[in-house]
Amino acid sequence: MKKYFSFFRLRLVTGLQYRTAALAGMVTQFFWGFMEIVVFHAFYKADPAAYPMTMEATAAYVWLQQALLAFFGAWMFDGEIFATISSGNLAYELCRPVRIYNMWFARSVASRLSKAILRCMPILVVAVFLPRGYGLGLPVSPGAFLCFLFSLTVGLLVMVALNMLVYGACLFTISGDGARILFASLSEFLAGRVIPLPFFPEKVERILELNPWASMGNVPFRIYGGDLAGQEMLRAMCIQVIWLVVLVAAGRLLCAGGEKRAVVQGG
Repeated sequence: MKKYFSFFRLRLVTGLQYRTAALAGMVTQFFWGFMEIVVFHAFYKADPAAYPMTMEATAAYVWLQQALLAFFGAWMFDGEIFATISSGNLAYELCRPVRIYNMWFARSVASRLSKAILRCMPILVVAVFLPRGYGLGLPVSPGAFLCFLFSLTVGLLVMVALNMLVYGACLFTISGDGARILFASLSEFLAGRVIPLPFFPEKVERILELNPWASMGNVPFRIYGGDLAGQEMLRAMCIQVIWLVVLVAAGRLLCAGGEKRAVVQGG
C-alpha cells in the first residue's frame, strides 16, 4: 500500500505546479457556470412550479459542477498513461513490482485531486457571496453535508474506475482515441452535465439514475442542494457503492487480461 501512496503523492505534487493553467480554467469555469444560472433563471421566471428542482438547488448543482469539474470531467484523462501504452513504455511498467491497475488508479485520483484543489475553493468562495438564487447556498443540514462529502468521495472513485476501463480497453488496441472520444461523449450526457438528470422525463430519469455515470456528480450535488434526502438519498448512495465495487472488479479483470496480451516491440 505504501508504494501506491508514493505514486499518489508524486502525481499530486506534480499536478499542483500548474497554477497558471488552473487560473485560466478557474476563470472559464466561473463564467460558464454564471451563464448557465442566468439561463436557468430565465426559464424559472416563467413558471417555477414546472421544474423538478428549486432555483436554489439548481444553482448549487451548477456551481458544484463547475467548481469540481476536475473531479468529474469525462475528458480529463491521464495523458501519460495513454502515452505509456501507445509508445511501448508499458514494458517498463510491467517490470515494476506493482500492480498496473493499482498504480494507475492512484495516479488518476491524484491527478484529478490536484486540479480540483487549485480551482475549487476560489470558485466556491465567490459563488457563496452571490445573491440568493444566483449563488451557492449553505448545505441544508450538517448531516446532509457529511453525506455530501461521502458521496463526493465515492463519486470521484467511480469516475476514476470508469477511466480505468478505458485505459484497460486501450491495452487491446493500437490507438485509444476511439475509446476515449466515445467514453467522453457518453459521459457528458449520461452524467447530467449537459442537462441535470432531474430535468429529464420521470421515466427516463429513473432509468438514467441507474447508470454508473449518474453515480458521479449527480448524487452529491443533489444531496448538497437538498434535492435528494431521506430514503432516496440512501438509495442513491448505495447505488454509488455498488457501482464502485462492480467497476473496480471489472477494471482489474480487464487490465489483467490486457497485460497478458500486450505486445511491445514484437515481444
